[in-house]
Formats: sequence, C-alpha cells, structure tokens
Amino acid sequence: MHFRSRKASLVALLALGSLLLTGCKNGSVYGYESDLSSVNEVSWHLWRGAWLAAAVVGIFTAALILWPVLRHRRKEGDPQYPKQTQYNIPVEVAYTIIPFIIVAVLFYFTARDEAKIIAKEPSKVMHTIDVTGIQWSWQFGYQDGGPNAVVTGTPAQPPTLVLPQGERVAFKIHSNDVVHGFWIPAFMIQIQNLPGVTNHIEFTANKIGEYPGRCNILCGRNHSQMVFKVKVVTPEEYKTYVETLKAGA
Repeated sequence: MHFRSRKASLVALLALGSLLLTGCKNGSVYGYESDLSSVNEVSWHLWRGAWLAAAVVGIFTAALILWPVLRHRRKEGDPQYPKQTQYNIPVEVAYTIIPFIIVAVLFYFTARDEAKIIAKEPSKVMHTIDVTGIQWSWQFGYQDGGPNAVVTGTPAQPPTLVLPQGERVAFKIHSNDVVHGFWIPAFMIQIQNLPGVTNHIEFTANKIGEYPGRCNILCGRNHSQMVFKVKVVTPEEYKTYVETLKAGA
C-alpha cells in the first residue's frame, strides 16, 4: 500500500514536470516567444524566471505535504493522536524569511525590466502612432502621414494596426471617454488608455505576421468586441500603407 502511494506521488510529480516543460518549445513559454518584439526580449526572461520560481516553490510545498501524509500515516496500534509540539522557532523564522526573499527578488527583477521597457529613446524612434481608445473600438493615427492618416474601427469592423518590422515606433496612448487597456498579448505589452492623460511606450516589432490585440479593462457594454489586429510588414510596405492613408484612399 505504501509502495503504491509513493509510486502515485512520483507519477504526479513527473506529470507536473512534463506539463511545465511542454510550454517550452522554439523559444516560447506557455505561448510567448522570446523575440517577437523588443519588449519580449526583456519580459520573456522575467516571465520564465517567475514560472520557474513558482514551480520550485510548488514542488517543495507539495513535498512538505506529501512527506507527513506518506511517511507518518497512523498504523494499527499507534496512539490516536501524534505527539503535539507547541512551536518550532527555527521553522517559523524560515517560513517568514524565505517568502520575503522570494518576493524581494521578484520585485527587483520586475522593477529593473519595467524600467527598460518604458524607457524612452527618442534618437532611435523612427515612427509615431497615436492610439486612442473609444467605446468600443480603436483609432490609430500615423503621424508620418499627417492628419489624414487615421484608421478608426468599430465593433463590427475592428481596425488593423500596421507596424514596420525592425523599426522602433513610439506610441501615444489616449482615451476619448473611459479607461481602456491597449493590450497586444503576443508582444507582452499592456498600457492603459486614460481620459485626459497621454501615456507613452516605445517598442520594435521584430517578426512579420499578424497578432491579435484587445482591450483588457472592462470599459462598458461592448467591451468584449473592442478588438483589433496587429499586422507587422516590411518597412517598404509600411511606407506604402501610410502613403495610401495620406492620400485619403
């Protein structure tokens, strides 16, 4: 009986390890790739480290639970209750200090990487795009093309945000009404659209393709329809696209 219980526990731990490792393929962890954008290049390592830390803590906690369950099961003839202890100062101190250290380390790396992500580098910016959240869609204004280079979507016809591959873009984030959330999951980017406030973020899209975007802050009745598409194209295609918008086509 004890052998079967230990075998089942080992199988469960191996299954957990397999689940964690299945997310790691071709430089991705649970769907995130490490090089889709300049933000991924920073955030991906933090994301991976956080999951590894969570896995270590989870496995260690599971072991602490399973050890007394399997090792100290009451046997026939044993007293009904195990020996009781009032406290264990070293263990209690460890249970206080260890979580504090874990949180402090995660906080440090989070603050460090956040500073890199939100850093402004005007000398490297090649394009500027205004992103305005409206109930319930998005408006993208390409400053390269002047006042006519604007794309406004609707819930029925979500807009497309076109970005040039390998060129740094500065985004000015606005809202016309309530708080929205400009979110591109694949790029590991989220920043709030606040009414009366302009937020800023800069990044470079590295890989040609199409990626979903959406609002991730509950903003009203049609919040679920507030989606858009990100399309990364070559710099030449981006220039042609902006010229087309500029011409009013």
